[in-house]
Amino acid sequence: MTTILIVIALLVIVINLFYFFTNKSYKKSYFHLALFIKLFFVLSILTVAFAVLYYAIGLEQVSLRHSDENGDPVEPTFWNMFYYSGVTMLSVGFGDYVPVGISRFFSLLQASLGFLLPTAYFLTALGQKESK
Repeated sequence: MTTILIVIALLVIVINLFYFFTNKSYKKSYFHLALFIKLFFVLSILTVAFAVLYYAIGLEQVSLRHSDENGDPVEPTFWNMFYYSGVTMLSVGFGDYVPVGISRFFSLLQASLGFLLPTAYFLTALGQKESK
């Protein structure tokens, strides 16, 4: 079951990234509602997909620990993983949870996507203004 969840989460992540980077033309410049909605949904789906990934990892092994002096494992509920995924996607994190094991790699990947996708959005919007 865990392997299936991991594979599904990784497929959703790859499909969403492909969807985001496929060439679409937008007629407006700087801010276009369709492009913004696309970015919002891609970031939202990636957040949920990474939460499922962390949840699946947490079912097999410890994936997150509290950052206090005890370093107790975080209870592997979907909501805890969703919180961590959202904080990682939208910032570099609050530091209350620390990833361990393979979750460290996925956290770096997710934080990179959370930084690069909005950057790509702005570059796309600005590039379309300059091309007119």
